[in-house]
Amino acid sequence: MLAFKHRFTHAASAPAKNQMSGPEGFAPRRGSSQDAMLENGMPENPAPSDRTRIVREPQRGVYDREAIYGILDEGFVCHVGFTADDQTFVIPTMYARIADAIYFHGSAASRMLRGVSAEPNVCVTVTLADGLVLARSVFNHSMNYRSVVMLGNASIVDEPDEKLAALHAFTEKILPGRWNDARQPNEKELKATSILRLPLTEVSAKVRVGGVEDDAEDYALPVWAGIVPLRMVADAPVRDERCDAAISTPAYAKNFRRP
Repeated sequence: MLAFKHRFTHAASAPAKNQMSGPEGFAPRRGSSQDAMLENGMPENPAPSDRTRIVREPQRGVYDREAIYGILDEGFVCHVGFTADDQTFVIPTMYARIADAIYFHGSAASRMLRGVSAEPNVCVTVTLADGLVLARSVFNHSMNYRSVVMLGNASIVDEPDEKLAALHAFTEKILPGRWNDARQPNEKELKATSILRLPLTEVSAKVRVGGVEDDAEDYALPVWAGIVPLRMVADAPVRDERCDAAISTPAYAKNFRRP
């Protein structure tokens, strides 16, 4: 994953919402996600394609666009699958959603960016682990999760304002308020970073919720069964040793929470 070395000049108690307007009042190429879908003739909850229809455990398939966007807005890391030089790679990287597209980024010299540029067909996934489901039998152990699979052609963002808006979305997705506190990217940093846009036209989610599902004969076994809930928890911020002690820790870092 690219670690930005900018010194930039989900949310505290709810999933992070992506900013629909970027730095200096930049508005994305499309307005709200709903307006964008209408403009592009994209139904709010399109029927799944043959490639995105959930086949195994189809009852767990979710095609509601609002639910899918909620999962994407809560996640931090996506995995991008692509093929380069007859080899398939899956690379983790940061991402953010703006309207009806996701943006992901990396070094302009990275294999992922070269691969996507040469062969734009990608598969991008996001997964949130919500709990370990411990059944009485090993076979019936499971996990509660929410996942999204996105397919399509990724294109490199060249327009400077859209590129800057994507970087703004990355930063605000992680810690709302950070963009205005820190130094923003300079021209050299912008050139060293490539941003790709993937329209959310072929997308589906798969969700597992609920409790243990054991075989009928196993319910009598003297084995503990239940769920171990999982959630992201942040430790207390650790001050950089070169950070002036007179600078107070910002509230968005000190009070960081995820659902």
